[in-house]
Amino acid sequence: MKPILQLALDFVDLKRALKSAQAGVSGGADWLEAGTPLIKSEGLHAVRELRKLFPSAVIVADMKIMDAGRTEVETAAKAGADIVDVLGASSDATIRECIQAGKNYGAKIVVDMIAVDDVLARAKQVEDFGADYVSVHCAIDEQMEGKDPFDMLRQVSQALSIPVAVAGGINSETAAKAVEAGASIVIVGGAITKAMDPEQAARDIRQGLDTGTSIGTTLFKRKGEAQIREILEMVSAANLSDALHRGGVIQGIRPLYPGIRMVGRAVTVRTYPGDWAKPVQAIDLAEPGDIIVIDVGGTGPAIWGELATHSAVQQKVGGVVIDGAIRDTPEIIAMKFPAFSRLVMPNAGEPKGFGEIGVPITVGNVRVEPGDWLLGDDDGVVVLPKNIAVEYANRSMDVLERENRIREEIKEGSTLSQVTELLRWEKKKG
Repeated sequence: MKPILQLALDFVDLKRALKSAQAGVSGGADWLEAGTPLIKSEGLHAVRELRKLFPSAVIVADMKIMDAGRTEVETAAKAGADIVDVLGASSDATIRECIQAGKNYGAKIVVDMIAVDDVLARAKQVEDFGADYVSVHCAIDEQMEGKDPFDMLRQVSQALSIPVAVAGGINSETAAKAVEAGASIVIVGGAITKAMDPEQAARDIRQGLDTGTSIGTTLFKRKGEAQIREILEMVSAANLSDALHRGGVIQGIRPLYPGIRMVGRAVTVRTYPGDWAKPVQAIDLAEPGDIIVIDVGGTGPAIWGELATHSAVQQKVGGVVIDGAIRDTPEIIAMKFPAFSRLVMPNAGEPKGFGEIGVPITVGNVRVEPGDWLLGDDDGVVVLPKNIAVEYANRSMDVLERENRIREEIKEGSTLSQVTELLRWEKKKG
């Protein structure tokens, strides 16, 4: 049997979900999944609409059942679902009840191993209960931490005789790897639904599944510590701030020139107004690509200028952020050195040697520690704390991917308010 491509429609808007479903089916998707966000937002009406528009397709209701198994399976099956999802983390009684209800109402049951501690043991157990499928699922929030499901998939697929599904950030590069690891059903969501051309994205993944080949993609990847810079080079300061729950922005710090771009780790400096000794010393301590971040209390005189910039360029420093003043701006702009500051003024101070290098500082309204990541562009500078850098770099990529898809839908003749159903999601007052 050829691998099954299951398209996860994890939308909150039914119109967008149905549009992606059509593109996915045209590109080769076999099964259509009414994702949990879609069911929570639209109810089982989403399943009914999928059944109406795709009468011959297998429809999966990702109910993530934790209790009341009989009722939830019955309602999903009567709405048109062929397969209903129950969580492996639910009680034995709930899983057995779902399996029995599935027999009564003509639906198969898939047990999802998301958040299960001992996946292999639980998978064997629910197979004995009579489950039709098991799904090895790396949760979205775990994907943001750089995890993937393939090692566990391999163990489970070798131990079970029922078909095993896999979900968790799979794209055109990794779809063939999922099959090689034993998946009979490959569940793909964002790599299709967030693609600028969902039909072509589905076609690429279908080709990867059928031929066992890896088809390159730039997006839809979640990476680890070693790739943080690579991710941040692809996203914008706005993307990163959105990922950080609209946070991380150093308020009042402005780019020196249009078209500016800066990514790197912080070398922190605290100095006194007009004292440029420690900022200049920090240049010699910085590694290539590092960003020198200077807390001078938001005041002048200037503690950075043309000569410091020449020195920084020589040392391959990635940029400078100054909560204070900069000068010699025409010369710095001509060198295309990424510089951000609160103030610009012609007068400089004197090197007195006060201050510290490599200590936590506060720049504007944001605490910056040595080794934190910074991303700066025309919109300003965003700080990404090092202890959450992997997760939120990946989340910024997710923001970029979602915006890419929305942009394409607008270009197809819609508007932002129409695509996002803005009025529908207004907060209602009591």
